[in-house]
Amino acid sequence: MALGRVGIWNRTVAEGRPESAEAAAELEELGFGAVWIGGSPPVSMAENVLAATSRIIVATSILNIWQHEPADVATQAAAANAKFDNRFVLGLGASHGPMVANYSKPLATMKAFLAGLDAAGHPREQRLLAALGPKMLELSAREAGGAVPYLTTAEHTARARDILGPDRLLVPELKVVLTNDRAEGLDIGREHLQIYLTLPNYLNSLRTLGFDDADFADGGSDKLVTGTVAVGDESVVDEWVQRHLDAGADHVAIQVLNSPLPRDQWRALSGLTQHRS
Repeated sequence: MALGRVGIWNRTVAEGRPESAEAAAELEELGFGAVWIGGSPPVSMAENVLAATSRIIVATSILNIWQHEPADVATQAAAANAKFDNRFVLGLGASHGPMVANYSKPLATMKAFLAGLDAAGHPREQRLLAALGPKMLELSAREAGGAVPYLTTAEHTARARDILGPDRLLVPELKVVLTNDRAEGLDIGREHLQIYLTLPNYLNSLRTLGFDDADFADGGSDKLVTGTVAVGDESVVDEWVQRHLDAGADHVAIQVLNSPLPRDQWRALSGLTQHRS
């Protein structure tokens, strides 16, 4: 799977409006290797981006397994790949307790969903799991093509690579605020992080990365924001990307927080698609 150095994590680009399709086509022309559709998108949202492009890889990041049946997803994924030259990748996740009614045993539920995909003939190499902890990462190595960790650091990327082994795809998401105004960047980053401070899975993961309850209080500490969001110009973002790659990532999914459809920032970051010599 030729993903290149970086891709773009965004939901608005897949919403099917004319401006979204135009933005998707431009991302391809700018040289980004993949579009990672944020939120809990169905396969049909990926098809909006696939239809607007001709080369770029398109993935769900992530499809919520509590909202779909595995046999249906397998059928939809196969149809998307048949129609669009095998450019679709199925990113799956178990979501979070506060967001799902009757939430329980996410690891067991994911195993059952993957078994359903297997039974329906979905290729394991065409699926990635949203994995933070060791057990979900181990499952990603055994029963998927790799992992797409969200809200992590390069330290987590190194740990994930050790668990996944050398042959599984590892695609961390990286939050970015492209600005030279540090105060503005911190404000945007802190506002974005608010929802995650209510979700135990993320808090538990962040604790393993050196953050604690003081960092989660009062809207989030500067340490939390500057430790999880790349704030600065293109060179700063490039350094963050390279840290993930050096830690074992195959590709980094950049989520620009400046606006819902940050086309100016994507243009400014297009130089990151080039591999360093």
